[in-house]
Amino acid sequence: MALKIARMYRIAFLASVSLLVFACAEKKNELPYYNTPDFTPQFISSNEAAKKINHQINDFSFTDQHNQLISQKEIVGKIHVANFFFTSCGFICPKMTNNMKLVQEEFMNDPQVDILSFTVTPWIDDVNKLNEYAGLNEITSSNWHLLTGNKALIYQLARQSYFAEEELGFTKDSTEFLHTEHFLLVDKSKRIRGIYNGTLELDVRQLIDDIKILKKE
Repeated sequence: MALKIARMYRIAFLASVSLLVFACAEKKNELPYYNTPDFTPQFISSNEAAKKINHQINDFSFTDQHNQLISQKEIVGKIHVANFFFTSCGFICPKMTNNMKLVQEEFMNDPQVDILSFTVTPWIDDVNKLNEYAGLNEITSSNWHLLTGNKALIYQLARQSYFAEEELGFTKDSTEFLHTEHFLLVDKSKRIRGIYNGTLELDVRQLIDDIKILKKE
């Protein structure tokens, strides 16, 4: 019961933060920077961000559904959206995948935008499994990569770089299972610029609008 109540408060908190951020972004037509796992938004200029925002996505190297190695080299200078899923998930992942397809449709094969979906069960989701999942879910864009690799490295990247944790990004034991509905928006400088509930179409529509804002920066 306590866990359920805590989760309800977390969802309510994220919703209130999202409303505040979306309102500010609409007013200023700019996106905040997120430097800490509590997702406190900082509305500052890009020049200020270069000095004040020290958190960036760490380097990584994983294999996608086409058996292609995807690393920071492939996404350098691009905007990207990241999420964490697993192919056998029957609860939130199907909703997340369907909503991410809205992003795919909007930015199909866009050379400025990548989608990175990291499996949290890489010991099950090998390249063949991810390729099969892509086919079943009509994941066809060349810029949507379903990624697999070393579990510890994926979990470390999720928790320390993307803050993609159930408890608002705070670190857990590395062996504890990772399951989150968050979509994370990252700019060309590898800085986090948005967090969204991937199970909600309204949030994902906002994500699409925010990507368009970043493309103009």
